Amino acid sequence: MARRRKGQAVSGWVNLDKPYDLGSTQAVGRVRWLFDAQKAGHAGTLDPLATGILPIALGEATKTVSFLVDADKTYRFVLEWGRSTASFDREGETTATSDLRPTREEVEAQLGQFIGEVTQVPPNYSAIKVDGERAYDLARDGVDFELAGRTVSIHDLRIVSVLDADHIELEMDCGKGTYVRAVARDLAAALGACAHVSSLRRTRVGPFGEDSAITLEKLEDLSHKAALSEALLPVATALDDIPALAVTAEDAFRLAQGRSIVLLPRQVEALRGRLSGGSRTVCAMEGERLVALAEMRAGSLNPVRVFQLT
Repeated sequence: MARRRKGQAVSGWVNLDKPYDLGSTQAVGRVRWLFDAQKAGHAGTLDPLATGILPIALGEATKTVSFLVDADKTYRFVLEWGRSTASFDREGETTATSDLRPTREEVEAQLGQFIGEVTQVPPNYSAIKVDGERAYDLARDGVDFELAGRTVSIHDLRIVSVLDADHIELEMDCGKGTYVRAVARDLAAALGACAHVSSLRRTRVGPFGEDSAITLEKLEDLSHKAALSEALLPVATALDDIPALAVTAEDAFRLAQGRSIVLLPRQVEALRGRLSGGSRTVCAMEGERLVALAEMRAGSLNPVRVFQLT
C-alpha cells in the first residue's frame, strides 16, 4: 500500500516578498508549514541578505518550477563606494579602500559595456560547485581557486538615483545566472574605484512582480483568519508565455490519462501562429483548469506533464 503523504493537497504559487536575513530554503519551509502543504519548492535562490520576489510553488505547481527558473529577472541594488569586500556585499571582509567617488556621469558612461550578451566571472562566494564543493565553502576556508567566465544576458542596466556621494542605486534586467555582485565588482573596476553591494532587492521573476507579492507577516495574518487561499496564485501563473489551448472535457480526460488527442485543422493553424522560437509546447486548459503541458506534433497533442487539479 502506498504511503499517504503528510499535509494538504494544496496547489498554486505564493509570490513571497522575502524579508532580509532569511534564506530561501527557510522561507519555503515557513510557507509550506503555514499551508500545511504536501510539497513545496522555489524558483530561483535569493541570498539571505537580499529581499524581494521569491516565487514559492506548492503541490502541483512544483511541476512548473523549471519554467520559472529560466525566466528573466529584475534587481534593484545600491552600490556603496569606498570599500571593496571579499564577497562584494556589506558582510564581507574588507579587501581594499579608496577615496574615489565616481559621479553619475562617470558611472553612466561605463554601463553600456555591461549590456547584452556578456562574459561574467561569478563571485567566489557563490553556490557554484568546484570539484563537488560549493565555491562559497572553499572561499570561506581560504582555498585558492578561480571560476570560469560564463555568458549571461543583461537586457538593461540603468541608474535609478544617486542617494548621496557614497551611494548610487541601479536597476538591472537580466537572464538567469547573472550575479549582481559580479556586476558591482566589474563596474567598480572599470571606474578604478572600490565598491560593494550594500542592499539588494529582486523586484521581478518572470510574471511575478511586486504588485502581487505578499509578506510572511501578511501570510501569517491570513492563516489566523483561515484565509490563506487569498494568497494562492494559479499553477498556470508560471506558464504565462506558453500559449493556451481550450480542450473539451472528453479531451481533458484523455490527456489526464497520458493519452494523445487529435487536433482539428483550425486548431493546428491557430497554434502555429502563436508558437514562437521553435517551441511546440502549449497549455491544455479545460475552462480555467490547467490539464496538461503538451506538445503539438503531426496534428496531435501529446501530454508531457499532467496536472492533478480540480
